[in-house]
Amino acid sequence: MSSRARVVIERLAYDEVEERYDAGIFTANQTGQNFSRATGKLKNHIYDYAITDSDVEREFVQELDGSSEVVVYAKLPRGFLIPTPVGDYNPDWAISFRAGSVRHIYCVAETKGTMSSMRLREIEKIKIECARKFFATIGQSAAQDQVKYDVVTDYAQLMDIVGGQAA
Repeated sequence: MSSRARVVIERLAYDEVEERYDAGIFTANQTGQNFSRATGKLKNHIYDYAITDSDVEREFVQELDGSSEVVVYAKLPRGFLIPTPVGDYNPDWAISFRAGSVRHIYCVAETKGTMSSMRLREIEKIKIECARKFFATIGQSAAQDQVKYDVVTDYAQLMDIVGGQAA
């Protein structure tokens, strides 16, 4: 990451606002979906099916859906955006865990097939760093720091981050 981008991110601050998303964000603009990428029937997702963007996401869904620690999860819709200095960012997942099974009850995750910074585009790295700050701000205002954001390659790594045991 360039030193200029690093300075911008270090000085970036997110302020809490009263704006909220309602459940309609999950159904708005969902017409014309490519259901060829839909998963099989799911039990813990907010819908019966999820449309995944990659094999990594498809495997992640299978692991989330089979986990006893996960209460509910959602593939975040394209309309769920976090503003960054280099354009809006759309994380992949929102996950709610069973109380007592992990340290962080709510998690927002980005799934990547590789964590190699050489493979992530510069702009994508900047957006991810901004998202880290955004969710750190939310985590500080939430009770007991229960909101966590991170980039993961699989479910086992997610469980390491939130402090649970991968099944």
